[in-house]
Amino acid sequence: MKTAAELKSLLTRIDRRGYPAYKDIRGMYSFPEYVLSIDHVQGDPFAAPSKLSVYVDGRNGGFPRKLYDTRYRRIALQDQLTRGFGRQAERVAFKAKGSGKSGLISVSRCGQEILERTACSIDPENGRIVMRFEVGLPANGRTINAREAEKIFFDFLPECVEQALLYRNADGEKLQAVADLADDQHHIRTVLPEMGLCAFVADGSVLPRESGVSSRPMKGGVKFKSPEEMKVSIQLPHRGEITGMGMRKGITLIVGGGYHGKSTLLKALELGVYDHIAGDGREYVITDDTAVKIRAEDGRSIKDTDISMFINDLPNGKDTVSFATEDASGSTSQAANVIESMEAGTSLFLIDEDTSATNFMIRDELMQRVIHRDMEPITPFIDRIRELYDRYGISTVIVAGSSGAYFHVADNIIQMDRYIPKDITGYAKREAEGFPAIRGVDEPAGEPDFSRCPKASGAFKGGSRIKLK
Repeated sequence: MKTAAELKSLLTRIDRRGYPAYKDIRGMYSFPEYVLSIDHVQGDPFAAPSKLSVYVDGRNGGFPRKLYDTRYRRIALQDQLTRGFGRQAERVAFKAKGSGKSGLISVSRCGQEILERTACSIDPENGRIVMRFEVGLPANGRTINAREAEKIFFDFLPECVEQALLYRNADGEKLQAVADLADDQHHIRTVLPEMGLCAFVADGSVLPRESGVSSRPMKGGVKFKSPEEMKVSIQLPHRGEITGMGMRKGITLIVGGGYHGKSTLLKALELGVYDHIAGDGREYVITDDTAVKIRAEDGRSIKDTDISMFINDLPNGKDTVSFATEDASGSTSQAANVIESMEAGTSLFLIDEDTSATNFMIRDELMQRVIHRDMEPITPFIDRIRELYDRYGISTVIVAGSSGAYFHVADNIIQMDRYIPKDITGYAKREAEGFPAIRGVDEPAGEPDFSRCPKASGAFKGGSRIKLK
């Protein structure tokens, strides 16, 4: 390993040379508080920036072990450190001048979700921190500007590390609050199955987002309030008792007028498989972490998948037990998505009729009379939804705004009224009695065949490098 002084000497030597000379600085360098690793050097100031890492020894970092002694606490701390390093990097980015991406300092941009990212990792054994980021090495045209590079390596990066990756400069109370929130979120996930729930939405949550392209909470957004019939309370390790809507396992139907919050609630449940940062409004919206959002994907590829639970007796005689296509229709793609999710071990489907294939979801009574069952190869989802729960233990949450077919099969029915949920199960069931239930299939589906063995593409034979589109 080289010293920081050797790096400075190298920069002086390559100053004003052609840009490829920057490759001479690849390697690891010891600084007082950390080790800098220059992993990849860009070939041009206008190319993708160079890849760098810093390694902070656990003793130098000084973060208390209690902040990362469990997996979920460690992920929360890594996320917080990435955000802090990103703020510091943004403050000094492009202060070193030059052409193209010269002076760029950036790390993975974090959203509202708390995720395990490769940008930052903490060794649970010794507390060593690794931060991976990008730097645009400075140049004038395609000539190295080593003086500006020195500013990055000896002024800006040390400041970023000092402020973001050393506990002595951190807000200890804030980091403890991050760990406490991680504990509370993990606790809710743990007790959901014990309570017979597939999801929980806390009272006071803010589900509406700022805009369609922003994941930040809407200012002045309506706060969530659970219907009394569905209200549950959970005792959290740090926050104490919290109340909210417990979504029971089974079949849940979400209905309501347009723009009243149906899809907003479903989107919150969809993202509830992830923890969220404090202040997001969805910190305590927790969903079964095996949940899968199912939708139609016209044109997707399907490889040897057993979709016979939903599609059989094709006119061309094509096998649906091991079905393959490069251009699936909406209904076929949605059937494959369901089967693949079952294969992956899901316990909860999330479905919005807006993004579903209608002929996969329902067949109304008139259509059944005109087009007889023996002429229709598709068994709609409504005919399998009860079997999926009773036989496989897979719950379903469906958003519907146009068809009332699912009123007959739903266990729980929620109406969204100006972003406030109401339990209308009893009322909806009584109203549904005046309408005949859509006749379904009588025979149960066979057990899906999950014995596929994917094979390597022939394109990879021979060991040579190839390009795929």
